Amino acid sequence: MGHRCSIHCIMPPYVLKNLLEKGSPEQREKALKALLSSTALRADRRFVSRLGFIAPVSGAGKQRMVFDCENEPTTRNAKVIRRETDRSNGDIAADEAFDGVGTTFDFYHDIFHRNSIDNAGMRLDSYVHYADSYPNAMWDGRRMIFGDGDGELFSRLTQSLDVVGHELTHGVTQYTANLEYRGESGALNESISDVFGSLVKQWSLQQSADQADWLIGAECWTPQIQGDALRSMKKPGSAYNDPSVGKDPQPSHMRDYKRLPETPYGDMGGVHINSGIPNHAFFRFATAVGGYAWETAGQIWYEALQRSKKDTNFDAFANITFAIAGENFDTETQQLLQAAWDGVGIRVGKKEKGRAGKMGSTVEQSREDLATSLSRLARQVEVLQREMQALKQTAGHAH
Repeated sequence: MGHRCSIHCIMPPYVLKNLLEKGSPEQREKALKALLSSTALRADRRFVSRLGFIAPVSGAGKQRMVFDCENEPTTRNAKVIRRETDRSNGDIAADEAFDGVGTTFDFYHDIFHRNSIDNAGMRLDSYVHYADSYPNAMWDGRRMIFGDGDGELFSRLTQSLDVVGHELTHGVTQYTANLEYRGESGALNESISDVFGSLVKQWSLQQSADQADWLIGAECWTPQIQGDALRSMKKPGSAYNDPSVGKDPQPSHMRDYKRLPETPYGDMGGVHINSGIPNHAFFRFATAVGGYAWETAGQIWYEALQRSKKDTNFDAFANITFAIAGENFDTETQQLLQAAWDGVGIRVGKKEKGRAGKMGSTVEQSREDLATSLSRLARQVEVLQREMQALKQTAGHAH
């Protein structure tokens, strides 16, 4: 692929940033190490990409491999510890990754007839025990990477099936719409992963929409943290509230949409924050329809993902789902979908006006858009410079 995929982490940057600012000296040091490990991983990925190491396409059904990083902040020396036909060697994180990836593969295969995340049999590689006490899990464009957490605030990331499903769904999105990881398209990217991560868990447990907890990453916090999960699709903004890691900032309605800098420490415009809006729309629709959420709501969302483009925003995606509901289901289902989107402040059923920066059709509009983009880019550079300086100062205090 010519496009370099962003690194998609389950743990939002603002959680570690809050810990870096407000945690104990030991916690601040761990947060700093986690942020530095993420930076090292980006450099590591560039190194591996130059060598041409990519996950091969097998086309022969489910193919999994698990690698052990042995707590080093690099994947270069990772050792293979389990293949598709191997038995467990007793490493619980490796087994959880192996099983979670397998369940996610089976979900996409059985429900959507998809052959791995690229729909061409791509081998699914998982790297466990990444870095020392690393509190994150991620998809980096070709593989899964899991940290073990510190055991104090953050638990082992391989424990949450919906986290595994979430991260692998970033791969599905990468090979379909390839939604840009910034602003509304980035928040939609994150929401798609939350939706299908939750559906993987619901499908595995054979839970109906009213039985599901609609929580993402319920196993990621230790009991020391005051919180139920990383995010709640049922009630965005209520997943956690703890002095160490802050309060869940997700909105559930467009009136509370957060406009943030499109920088790593600005969460690329709030991609993990504003995803609460389409998340809540899916929850409202799935619970209104009832039954198994993957049978109607999931089918509509999956088809909408196939029809989306890299710059698809909330309005566009909502209208795509509305059209699909009208094409493939009855009027009542379409009305329930319309009500779900209305409930989060997004109107469907009429021509999209392109709220989030759609290019104008005239030369004058194009020039205005370009000037606005350049101005926004300049502001983002300024913000990034300030954030880097603040991080350096905080790092000095941590030592």
